[in-house]
Amino acid sequence: MSTAPNTFIKNILQLNLAMLLVSTSGVLGRAVTMSPVVTIGWRALLAAGFLFLFLRWKKINLKIYKEDRVQVLLGGILMGIHWVAYFKALQLSNVAIGMLTIFTYPALTSIFEPLILRLPFQKIHFFLGLLVLAGIAFLIPDLDFENEYTQAVAFGIGSALAYALRNILMKKQVSKYHGSLLMWYQVVIVGIILIPLSFQTSAEALQDNLFFILALALLTTAIGHTLFLLTFRYFSITTASIISSVQPVYGILLGVLLLGEVPKLATIFGGLLILSAVVIESLRTARNKK
Repeated sequence: MSTAPNTFIKNILQLNLAMLLVSTSGVLGRAVTMSPVVTIGWRALLAAGFLFLFLRWKKINLKIYKEDRVQVLLGGILMGIHWVAYFKALQLSNVAIGMLTIFTYPALTSIFEPLILRLPFQKIHFFLGLLVLAGIAFLIPDLDFENEYTQAVAFGIGSALAYALRNILMKKQVSKYHGSLLMWYQVVIVGIILIPLSFQTSAEALQDNLFFILALALLTTAIGHTLFLLTFRYFSITTASIISSVQPVYGILLGVLLLGEVPKLATIFGGLLILSAVVIESLRTARNKK
């Protein structure tokens, strides 16, 4: 029997495990009772420690060239905004709303990338943008910004925009440096910026939330993101991106199983529209690369 099918299955399982670990951010973000700024500050500092040990173990050079330092700094700032806004969305709503709104980032990327990198705009991106907007419409109960779910969607979209801009900004750096090195620098930047705010909590509150923060730093950030990056050696980034669309599904299932958060039918339908846009864009990109 050929070992090729077994290897493929092993790689698929590794990619899905990575997505499962990354998707734990939803339930862990909902479980933490501290403010998003404090939570993200501690998550970043602890993740920086775990990633530093990984980089030393792999003997990866920590040097970033001078011409790339501004982009890495801006990438770290955008990553911090992405995390804080995402966790605020989770606190205001539920796992489904939080995870589905940030998954608007692929469509936002397809819209802003041509503008920032001065690439030709493609009509399909306008259609995908409308598809995502239709999905968001089903997530919003009404346009009253005093409604916490409406606020959550706004924070989720803000988080997705920051993430999309960070990915566009870091596009050239990804080809020059190891992914875990870039991730380490970004969590260090987030941690340093949020250090003054990270200590604005009681020792008792920190102790009550320590398990969830450690899980966020180790499972979600250090192991989950590193495993995802390692799968790029087995799959194209496009294939990995398509499969990563399962991330909100895992997150919502974890929310149902661990928190009892069953999404409404409107939320499910809106999520399907958003994820359809992600899959369409990924498949279109794969076809164009052939």
